[in-house]
Amino acid sequence: MGKSYKEYLNNITTFIFDVDGVLTDGTVTITTNGDMLRNMNIKDGYAIKTAVDRGYNICVISGGSNEGVRLRLQGLGVTNIYLGANNKIDQMSKFLHIYNIDLKNVLYMGDDIPDLPAMKLAGLPCCPQDAAPEIKDISSYISHKNGGKGAVRDVIEQVLKVQGKWAANFDAKYD
Repeated sequence: MGKSYKEYLNNITTFIFDVDGVLTDGTVTITTNGDMLRNMNIKDGYAIKTAVDRGYNICVISGGSNEGVRLRLQGLGVTNIYLGANNKIDQMSKFLHIYNIDLKNVLYMGDDIPDLPAMKLAGLPCCPQDAAPEIKDISSYISHKNGGKGAVRDVIEQVLKVQGKWAANFDAKYD
């Protein structure tokens, strides 16, 4: 048996997330005019904002191209957002190259087959509880939370707590 995923938490400087099925519950509500509405978890948002504020690299790579998703993530301080990504390895490689990030320092959370190739390269591949079986098979950590229901908060909180950077480790002015 390999190392516990917990042994990798101290190395994480970078989080890469998929959107649908990770930051959302994977469902889409389609309005009569064709808009596709998604739900995002506020606790996931707080964790992302906290990670950004503490200096972590956050990257979002999604096959979807909903500009509302971009606006929400930008509002949390995320600047590396790749929407309409057909080949997630290409986007991940570009992002890692720009910021000179080593794969061993990357936690990648995905939930379905399009995430599989990129996740295999990440230092710490993770997924929500309700991810596809093929994704669970390659994940070093499977959250006890479903996509869009706190899985992102779960992994960010674990990393920041281990590294002494979660909110409880700071003065109230950071909360």
